Amino acid sequence: MKSILLIGLGRFGRHIAMKLNELGHEVLAVDCVEERVQNVLDYVTNAQIGDSTNYLFMRSLGVRNFDVCIVAIGDNFQSSLETTSLLSELGAVKVVSRASSDVHEKFLLKNGADEVIYPEKQLAVWSAIRYSSNHVFDYIDLDGDYAIFEISVPEKWVGRTVIQVDIRKKYGINILAIITNDILDPNITANTILRPENNLLVLGTEQAIQKCFKI
Repeated sequence: MKSILLIGLGRFGRHIAMKLNELGHEVLAVDCVEERVQNVLDYVTNAQIGDSTNYLFMRSLGVRNFDVCIVAIGDNFQSSLETTSLLSELGAVKVVSRASSDVHEKFLLKNGADEVIYPEKQLAVWSAIRYSSNHVFDYIDLDGDYAIFEISVPEKWVGRTVIQVDIRKKYGINILAIITNDILDPNITANTILRPENNLLVLGTEQAIQKCFKI
């Protein structure tokens, strides 16, 4: 369990609060709009109404005591930057901020954000990959050039074993699990037979995966 300071309770922030609650984390939620604070009370440990660009208010929160501070402000460029900068100045352990544009992302990183979330950009990449192919069902971008894909078993592999297709040797791709009817099974061996109803969860560079599966 982690202690998390969540600043900005619009739609994006509220969904974060709901998921953090589901995961069992302690959350202090902050927004300058009372209605937004009221809307998340069922999902957070504590909540306060306040201006996250105000130094004295932010200092009163004890930002050093949180494992992660998330700035989910997306509709006010200046407030987002000032809040991020204040968190960094006050000694926050880790600051993760939401960006709404490429320029916003660059300024956040220069003003104290340890990491930046850019939902529209990240979802756009996911959508382009997911819906431009008939056999890609999910996609997770990792640091660097690596990614995880959920992908259907190519027709020519059906009935063969993992060691027979040997994509690790040929392409440097690891099969992490097999998914059948939405049930994930990570207990695969070299002798696991690939079947037409299977999807594969694979890890490798995007370039290698695209080449191997002809995406």
